[in-house]
Amino acid sequence: MPSPPSASEKPSPAFSLRNLELRFKGAERAVFQNLCLDVVQGEFLSIVGPSGCGKSTLLKMLAGLLMPTSGELNRHSTFAESSRRIGFVFQHPTLLPWRTAADNLKLPLELGPDAGSRQLSPTECEDLLLQVGLTAADADKRPSELSGGMQMRLSLARALATGPDILLLDEPFAAVDDLLRLRLQEDVRGLYEKKNLTTILVTHNLHEAVFMSDRVIVLGGSPSRVVDTIPVSGPRSREADFRQSSAFFDDLRLVTAALFRTPLSGKEVEHA
Repeated sequence: MPSPPSASEKPSPAFSLRNLELRFKGAERAVFQNLCLDVVQGEFLSIVGPSGCGKSTLLKMLAGLLMPTSGELNRHSTFAESSRRIGFVFQHPTLLPWRTAADNLKLPLELGPDAGSRQLSPTECEDLLLQVGLTAADADKRPSELSGGMQMRLSLARALATGPDILLLDEPFAAVDDLLRLRLQEDVRGLYEKKNLTTILVTHNLHEAVFMSDRVIVLGGSPSRVVDTIPVSGPRSREADFRQSSAFFDDLRLVTAALFRTPLSGKEVEHA
């Protein structure tokens, strides 16, 4: 794993957003206006904010699934520009029900400009499954034979199949029970530490944001913008007992206070 930069080194950016605006066609109000944000390579960043403030929309822009109306969005990479890889895990697993787990893993390599350029071997599929807490025996199972938590693990493994240097997570644990959610948080944080992936998580769960992240940003307002940034003081290697530490609760109080100070989004203003 690459060593974290020393105090004298300037961290390399993964994303740089400058004066970004996004306005959907026919919309009266912009989603974002003058949005500025830097994401450092190798950091784990969480995005929180009121419902309707554009958290998932921002993630889709970072992935290149939406284009801003104006402003600059620069994606940097540790790979050559032509082979930049971004893994995306959605709130729902979005697995193909007629495919086995192994065949679902292969899907990202069958799509896009580099489709068919390489294939996953059975050994590589098994390794991906093991990385996310599944077993080699799960490779031949279809999604209907997997529990909800196993399906989410498979979705995470699929996002890792291309060997990304950036991982985007859009509320991936929202549909699982609380105990499994805690375990998945620890597993994903462990993968981040092992692979040094630049990871960005959208979540409504403040405990989750503080436990998993190096930094939490709070979005809000109408149009939406970054209204606060809270660095998390936890160790790089996150164990379950960090959740019981005074540092965890101090950071949680800071994030909670920032969220309470956050201006309402346009959708919330309409229903307030």
